[in-house]
Amino acid sequence: MIKQLQEAMSQVLIGKDDTIRLGITCLLANGHLLLEDLPGMGKTTFSHVLAQLIGMQYRRIQFTSDLLPSDLLGVSIFDAETKAFIFHRGPLFAQLILADEINRAPPKTQSALLEAMQEKQVTTDRGTEALPEPFFVIATQNPSYNIGTYPLPESQLDRFLMRLDIGYPSPEAERTLLKSPTLNSKLTLKPVMTPKQLLELQIQSQNVVVSDVVLDYVQALLAASRHRGWFNHGLSPRAGMGLIRGAQAYAKTADRDFVRPDDIQAVMPSVVNHRLIIKQSQTELSAAELLMNEVEVPV
Repeated sequence: MIKQLQEAMSQVLIGKDDTIRLGITCLLANGHLLLEDLPGMGKTTFSHVLAQLIGMQYRRIQFTSDLLPSDLLGVSIFDAETKAFIFHRGPLFAQLILADEINRAPPKTQSALLEAMQEKQVTTDRGTEALPEPFFVIATQNPSYNIGTYPLPESQLDRFLMRLDIGYPSPEAERTLLKSPTLNSKLTLKPVMTPKQLLELQIQSQNVVVSDVVLDYVQALLAASRHRGWFNHGLSPRAGMGLIRGAQAYAKTADRDFVRPDDIQAVMPSVVNHRLIIKQSQTELSAAELLMNEVEVPV
């Protein structure tokens, strides 16, 4: 089923096989995904295609500067007939949420997602309510130099298991798009799996074996991020657990039941680069590259 999902997505997102695999990895790891790129690169198409192919209940929320937390969670409205307040659920109560241009909303609205993304529940004036399962947030973000954007706080960034950029297509892929300019318009795709099957795959991903050798490697990477003095702060325990979950899911996409060190390396850039701020601005390496160059890979 995973292979079918990858192949179906690659028919629409042409030439982006690596991005597709990492996006599916994030979903199997039961995390959330941040897509950062320029407008028009296919971020919205990515989420729409994924929702259709899994048959997930899909909601797109356009984040703007005047969006309020209640616009996400819902609001209680007084009913004159029953003389009681009735809670009307917001768009957050869906299985796949596209938080479009999340950094155009102020921090107060962004923070409404924190509890939902971490604990898969929300707190309203009626108490705590569980969100549907599976629950997956894909947020798109414009580069920070774009007009009218707010930087995401570190607590929000840490809720995203992975950050990916789609990037420009290859010349061959772009030629295909130019020949078929209506390729991605009004997509209607047949599901290749159900949300229930996705939940089963997420459980199977959690059961992928992680050896002590791999755990030692991850702990060495975490220690290097905290004690080498390269970053404003090191990786959190949540980041370490996310690295393991991501590697398990990545191994699952290869139909393996055990994690290898190269699985850690494959997911590491998308898991750690948005969590670490490099102090030494003169280096041209990313945070993940600094860590992987420093820590010896087990054999």
